[in-house]
Parts: sequence; structure tokens; C-alpha cells
Amino acid sequence: MARRRDLKDQQRRLSAATWSVLAEHGLPGLTLRAVAERAGCTTGMVLHAFADKRALLVHARELLHRRTGQRADAAQSAGATPLDALRSVLLQAASETEEKREEARVWIAFLAAALADPALADLHRRYNRSFVERVRGLVAACRPEWSPARCAATATTLVALVEGLNTLAAVDAETYTDDAQRAAIDAALAPVRAPAAMNAAGVAPILR
Repeated sequence: MARRRDLKDQQRRLSAATWSVLAEHGLPGLTLRAVAERAGCTTGMVLHAFADKRALLVHARELLHRRTGQRADAAQSAGATPLDALRSVLLQAASETEEKREEARVWIAFLAAALADPALADLHRRYNRSFVERVRGLVAACRPEWSPARCAATATTLVALVEGLNTLAAVDAETYTDDAQRAAIDAALAPVRAPAAMNAAGVAPILR
């Protein structure tokens, strides 16, 4: 039992070290040695858990998927209406905090590696498409009268916006501030808002 606890603790340390190195130094800085130094262990211990740099990348991407998925689940469940849920899911995915900007840097590093690795690209597509599908379902719930094609196109547009904001905010948080990101998302959601959500002047209210 003690050995099992030790292994779990070791995995947590290596996970945190992998994430930290990738977020701080990007793809070029992600090495077995760097992870070992950050975790305070030997490279042999890292190799026991990860065969190579590619395995480190896959682990970081899977961890990112779990973290963002859990946060999206919570945001969606808390929404009082489909529109509230959709907006919350999009906002939680935006890089509004340092923690989320760190996640964006991990995402960017993985994407860079995926450009030259078909297996990593497949993993990235699978996770990204699961997010698009979540957003598509929420768009359809907001506007049930829309065609499936329109819901799908709108979901793709919204996800592209959020991922673009994430990428840009990761290196220029001064320009892509929290308020700027919220304003961009609210503007993109304007067509999704049902007529009942418009005010007397026919303008969608800005949510805070």
C-alpha cells in the first residue's frame, strides 16, 4: 500500500514538473533532464514513467484536456439557461487568468509539436472536436430552429475565436485583456441570442 502511494506521489510530481517546464520554456525546453530537475529526481525516474519527450507531450495534453473538461462541465452545469451555459463555457476556456494563460502556453507547445507528428495531430483533433461538439450542442439548445449546418458552423466560429484569443493572450495579455476577451465573446454570441434576449431597441444586452 505504501509503495502504491509513493508511485502516485511520484506521478503527481512528474505531472506538475512536466506542466511547469512546458508552460515556462515551451517545446524547446521540454527535456527529460529539465523535468527531472524540476521534479527533484533523476532522469531514470522520469524514464520509468515516460519513454521519451513525445510521451511527456502526450501526458501534458491529456492533463490539459482533463482540466479544461472538468471546468467546462462545471460551467455548463451552472448555467441557468442554454445561453448562460454557452457563454460560461466559452468564458472559462478564455485566458482570463495566469493559470489559464499557462494552459494556453501548454496548448500552443503541443500544437507546434503536432504539426510534425501525425499521431499527436490526431490526439489534438480529437480533443478539439470534442470541445466543438460541446459548443455545437449548446448552440442548438439556444436556437433549436437553426439547421444542424448553421449550428455546426457557429460552433466552429466560436471555438476558433476562443482559441485565437487564448493564443494571442498567452504572449500579449496587455492587449487581450479580460475585458477585451469578454467583449469579443459577447459580440460573437449576438447572433445566437434569441429575439427574447434583445432589448426594446433590438440590441443584445452586454452581460457582466
